[in-house]
Amino acid sequence: MTEKSSLHPRNIHRTSYDFEELIVSVPELKHYVFKNDYDTLTINFSLPQAVKLLNKALLLKYYNVKEWDIPEGSLCPPIPGRADYVHYLADLLAEENGEIPTGNSIKGLDIGTGANLVYPLIANSSYGWKILGTDINKNSLENAQKILDSNPDLVENIHLKFQPDPDFIFKNILSSDDKFTFSMCNPPFHESAEDALQGNRRKTKNLRNNKVQKPILNFGGNQSELWCAGGEEAFIKKMINESVQFKSQVLWFTTLVSKKDNLHQLTTLLKNLNVPEFKTIDMAQGQKISRILAWTFVPKKSKNDWS
Repeated sequence: MTEKSSLHPRNIHRTSYDFEELIVSVPELKHYVFKNDYDTLTINFSLPQAVKLLNKALLLKYYNVKEWDIPEGSLCPPIPGRADYVHYLADLLAEENGEIPTGNSIKGLDIGTGANLVYPLIANSSYGWKILGTDINKNSLENAQKILDSNPDLVENIHLKFQPDPDFIFKNILSSDDKFTFSMCNPPFHESAEDALQGNRRKTKNLRNNKVQKPILNFGGNQSELWCAGGEEAFIKKMINESVQFKSQVLWFTTLVSKKDNLHQLTTLLKNLNVPEFKTIDMAQGQKISRILAWTFVPKKSKNDWS
């Protein structure tokens, strides 16, 4: 099996997909599997149904998630990349005492969990963490709840909460006595619906014409998942500014940053707000480079006592 060495060392998706085993988990996947020019099994990643069935098989085989499904048009994220974020978060939390904290005493906040619920599913399965998933889209949360209803063992450790005001991220979600070990987010990437559509078209064209067999990173997706006014930079700036109001309630605020050019403005804002500690964690999935921006207001001497 070919190893994807750029993925996190603990990522169970470092080797190429074993489609024969995945078909055992989800038999419908066989209709989309074929041998490519290199005589290896693959799927056409430009087909939404193929990608969805692959995700369904991966979540069942590796994370024991049953009956996973998403509505047509919802974001269908690549599982290996989502798992990487979770594992790098675990490394971040382990920095203080050298051990990865596990169990439901570790509470995470997934901002914009979407209909797919992928981050909470992976985080709970991998480390036993307790996760609250939030979203501004009621339909997305309804589908996420269907996934939980099909997996009763997850109900105690994964909860959902609706954000009624899209102008806020933490407000309306965190009550005064809430404390979270971390927050995580895959922010809207694009600045407009047109920008999102053009980006999706470019990716689909590249897959079909160049025969590059890799996931479309933002395949599908509704408005709240793919774009917002000002795009990724504006969304994260809003998150950073609002985090000041909740600095004693979250140990580590984190978010993905897809555009490297945005980092300078974001770190400058953190400095201007006198955030005592922040860092950038690089991630790579194939040719795509991304990074996690993490910041905290909690003094180092107090971190060990957080749980």
